[in-house]
Amino acid sequence: MPRRRLAEHRARCDDRGTRPAVGWGHGPNTAPIRYHAAAMTTPTAASPPFARLLVANRGEIAVRVIRACRELGVATVAVYGEGEENAVHVRAADDAHRIPPGPGLPYLDGDAIVAIAGRAGAAAVHPGYGFLAENAPFAEACAAAGLAFVGPPAAAIRAMGDKVAARRIAAAAGVPIVPGTEGPVASVEEARAWAGRHGYPVAVKAAGGGGGRGFRVARDEGELTDAFVGAAGEAARFFADPTVYLERYLERPRHVEVQLMADDHGAIVALGERDCSVQRRHQKLIEEAPAPGLPAETRRTLAEAAIALARAVGYRNAGTVEFLLAADGRVAFLEMNTRIQVEHPVTEAVTGIDLVKEQILVAAGRPLSFGPADVAPRGHALECRINAEDAGRDFAPAPGLVAGYREPGGFGVRVDSAMEPGGAVLPAYDSLIAKLIVWGRDRDEAVARTRRALADFAVGGVPTTIPFHRAVLDHPVFRAGAATTAFLAEHPEVLPPPAPPAGEAAEPSAPMREVIAEVDGRRVVVRLPASGESPTPRRPPRLGRARADRDGAAAAADGRALASPVQGTVVRIAVAVGQAVTRGETVCVVEAMKMENELPAHRDGTIAALRVGAGDAVKVGDVVVEIG
Repeated sequence: MPRRRLAEHRARCDDRGTRPAVGWGHGPNTAPIRYHAAAMTTPTAASPPFARLLVANRGEIAVRVIRACRELGVATVAVYGEGEENAVHVRAADDAHRIPPGPGLPYLDGDAIVAIAGRAGAAAVHPGYGFLAENAPFAEACAAAGLAFVGPPAAAIRAMGDKVAARRIAAAAGVPIVPGTEGPVASVEEARAWAGRHGYPVAVKAAGGGGGRGFRVARDEGELTDAFVGAAGEAARFFADPTVYLERYLERPRHVEVQLMADDHGAIVALGERDCSVQRRHQKLIEEAPAPGLPAETRRTLAEAAIALARAVGYRNAGTVEFLLAADGRVAFLEMNTRIQVEHPVTEAVTGIDLVKEQILVAAGRPLSFGPADVAPRGHALECRINAEDAGRDFAPAPGLVAGYREPGGFGVRVDSAMEPGGAVLPAYDSLIAKLIVWGRDRDEAVARTRRALADFAVGGVPTTIPFHRAVLDHPVFRAGAATTAFLAEHPEVLPPPAPPAGEAAEPSAPMREVIAEVDGRRVVVRLPASGESPTPRRPPRLGRARADRDGAAAAADGRALASPVQGTVVRIAVAVGQAVTRGETVCVVEAMKMENELPAHRDGTIAALRVGAGDAVKVGDVVVEIG
């Protein structure tokens, strides 16, 4: 809200004597509501909200929902794709059904999932995050089938899913926004004209996007065409909508978001904020709550703006409103995620409130089990996303077989995962292996405990982000709570060396021990450093990285060949045979594990040969182009 409107709002709250210190709760027409003791019961005190619930997701979030259901006395139904019959989330559920094969990813087949829910006798569907979680037609299909959708109304999903419309709604609600186009931008020429009037850098963003998809930055006119084409192309592939718009790109902001919960009885409560500034490719890697170093005034501004936006779209259930926080303290709306977030556990850790259980209860029509006074943060929490990625190779996704797996433990340590020794990180899905969530009485204790837990975390067979996380937590800028979204660009020293190719273990820097693991029916020797570093298998697992083919190896001998650093699918060729290129210029884009990887030219020269085309599958080391 503008400062004047915020001041008037606070004055009204102060007059009633109902303004809480941290949490904010409001009833209809923005009047603060009085919470009755009868509604302030623990979520498990009443009868089960549903007899049976289907989880329309996989991996750790599916396991997370299943555990919450078990505590509520709700039976669960899992769904799975081909080859996942024995997945952890399938074994954890009371019942499981395979999604029939189709042309796309099984977890995107809403019609099939609704049909399974009907056959399985489910009364509700929880979509988790990703896949169909923010899909308005799926929410409507659930309602049409008599299923409770554990999420917001379809109208709210639509309103916030269209980022251009969301900006208009936010502005009308008094929420500050970043300067940008009033509607979609139809062409590069139109984008160039707007940027010429408003200045660079500009962000080209998918109108139907989110989570860093369909997002490119142009720092000058020379970068605008690639940014526009790249954002529109990624938006078409991920959201079936190539529409993009432009915003002024804020340099070095913090990324801060507010967790909301709303029920059908008029209550909307902000559960504090999280800082998510440490990112790669506009996707988060470390999150913490509360956001360090924010003045109380800024925390109130964020909470009030988030609630105002939620009320403007008739929001219900869990949601997150994301903001950019400029160095001068200005707040600007970024987007609203109409679902539970990957990083929700840090809010749970500091509030003691199970957000997934609240989601299920709200979907059953029950009031929130807490009020604003119950959400004052206690202590500090951090979450590290443990991904199967090689941070030393620009976070290249690294699907494969996990030959060894050991989670940390101890006071204040939580791990959300669906991984186990012998499990696979599949190339068709996200690279997330686990989420490490750590609580401490203050930020220093939380950081120290997270460092210890990371040292105890061992994953073998694939590169992970664990070494990166350890380096970040040791960096003085992060320790000071001063990281911005430019942290990685400004501090490349936190990036570890590239992981060795499969089967080529790095020289140990500490005493090693060996264990025998049974992986996919084979005995594999796994070397575990005494310090708890990620273990490395002596022999490459069956799903490990591939070598370049013979032709590629021959071409590489004279330095002409550019090899793919990731396993994935070529989605765009940016050059043609005979075209002159300079070192660093993008030559093609490879999609791997839901991430687009731009492959830059490794030398100046002329494109002598294209070894791949759009739609081709490539392995690590496959030659994509030759530059003469």
